Amino acid sequence: MIPSILFTLGFFSTTDALPGSSRTNPSNASYVLPQSDPNPSQRAAEVATDRAGYLYGPPLLGNSSFFPTGTLGGQRVKDDVTVFTKDAAYITESVEKDMVPVEQLITAQGGFKDLSSYELLYKDQWKLSNPSGVAPGIFTNYTQDLLFSMERLSIGPFSTHRLHPKNDALPFQVDAATVQQLTGRSLEDLHKSGRLFIADHSYQAKYVPQARRFAAACSAYFYIHPKSADFLPLAIKTNVGSNLIYTPLDTKNDWLLAKMMFNNNDYFFGQIFHLANSHAVAEIVYLAALRTVSARHPVRAFLDRVMYQAYAIRPVGSQVLFNDGGFFDQSSAVDHNAVFSFVDQFYPTLAGLFQSNYLSTSLKKRGLLDCPYGPPLKHFPFAEDAGAIVASIRNFVSEYVYSYYPSRNDLTKDNEIQAWITEANTEAHVLDFPAAPLGDKSSLIDILTQIAYLTGVNHHALNSNAPSMTSGTLPFHPSGFYQPIPTSKGVQDIVPYLPNLNLSLAQVTLTMRFNRPTLPEEKGELVDMFSASSFLQGQPNGVQQAAEKFRGEMEGIADEVEGRDFDDKGLSQGMPFVWKVLNPRRIPFFLCV
Repeated sequence: MIPSILFTLGFFSTTDALPGSSRTNPSNASYVLPQSDPNPSQRAAEVATDRAGYLYGPPLLGNSSFFPTGTLGGQRVKDDVTVFTKDAAYITESVEKDMVPVEQLITAQGGFKDLSSYELLYKDQWKLSNPSGVAPGIFTNYTQDLLFSMERLSIGPFSTHRLHPKNDALPFQVDAATVQQLTGRSLEDLHKSGRLFIADHSYQAKYVPQARRFAAACSAYFYIHPKSADFLPLAIKTNVGSNLIYTPLDTKNDWLLAKMMFNNNDYFFGQIFHLANSHAVAEIVYLAALRTVSARHPVRAFLDRVMYQAYAIRPVGSQVLFNDGGFFDQSSAVDHNAVFSFVDQFYPTLAGLFQSNYLSTSLKKRGLLDCPYGPPLKHFPFAEDAGAIVASIRNFVSEYVYSYYPSRNDLTKDNEIQAWITEANTEAHVLDFPAAPLGDKSSLIDILTQIAYLTGVNHHALNSNAPSMTSGTLPFHPSGFYQPIPTSKGVQDIVPYLPNLNLSLAQVTLTMRFNRPTLPEEKGELVDMFSASSFLQGQPNGVQQAAEKFRGEMEGIADEVEGRDFDDKGLSQGMPFVWKVLNPRRIPFFLCV
């Protein structure tokens, strides 16, 4: 029986904001720039109080960004944790209820006898905690190579890049005859023609697995087929033990196990990358604003809205998820120390970079979008869905910025925004942030769009409902293995490598806890991002109209996503599964977990 997993955080309490702070804008007051505020001295005093009360504390969960401390910072964290705990109560109770019949059913069946029996973990189950269910095709088509490869362009879009024909050397060699048989080309030809891609998790070889648990550290080649233009897998190298290289020409079991080993590494990457990217980055930019920008400021109002509940996750994670013996340790091959090691490595070099992780900038830099040295991807579901949402966010933000900064010099005269940009680049140590002074309104639009993208899109592509719908589903995406990684090919049965019932339930229930099925009642969906009356009150007419337009566009995207099904070729967005993760009516607008 899996022990009860509850968020027990009663040691946190909440009180009102401290007197003199600009924690919230006075009710019924319009937002105003500092140069137009009729009470500049009072405003300056409020900002000074905030600066003294919001301090930079040590990072949580690895060496990433500072975490709030100080009188006001500590209170904000407590308040956010209190709200988070209330939101999490429903899903905690639902998961516990939903788990009972699953455990009883599989126990009665005698456990997992073959790979197909893992579907019992999900089929017609988890009605309370995961009403959307698992993505169609994940169970029926998980052995297809196209499903495996297209997951890199949908559920795991941040670990893969195209190899540059001149600037990138080939990471490893593959048997020439095998490559020729699979692709009709040589490996060198695929490389030179810009058709070769890599997802490299070899860095995970340094992580020490827990007792009686095992993991590889896979590197995988993918390629654009010269004839079909399909995005397909070519080879997987384990980088541990005998360092075997697997290809689609291996036996069915060997190749399937290799794909599972890669998925294990990629799942770890996605979950911890999201922590170091969306949470750590958005939080530190916001903390710099809390110290420099009055709550009367329209930009602060924007940030207050999208950063709802933001400072709950890292302290909760340090208490129950990434602690010794916590939820992560219960199902993962490696323990929580690997999480800290990942953050230490990737926050300063990749995940923590602000401008480099703008959506289009990141995709172009990795050769996935508008690539000048190789053919385009025939289908790119993540770019299609995320791109449409980000375009709508940017349209709203543009109207928002221009409504408050109609004149050319309004931004340069705004001492609070300029102080925020300086603070982010100095004391806050935000990496790759736009330089001070900020003179271009388009740069401010970029910043605000990125924050909203991190909280409302980027986070949920990897976390929230994504693991329970796709990326964390068994048997194809195990969080650990329970037999040593093979040192030779010829595996006869994959089931012994996979988690038993108790360990499977540990993985499944953890993924379920990331869901927030009560969002519609709470008005916390992405469609609601700019619709709250508390945010819109006192805003210019243009902003209110832009908010209404944004909501309509999100509803339209949601209609399209919800209407997806397989076409006459058995595909959806070019994939043999139906990806509905970025549904604006099913994902939060904030960093929910």
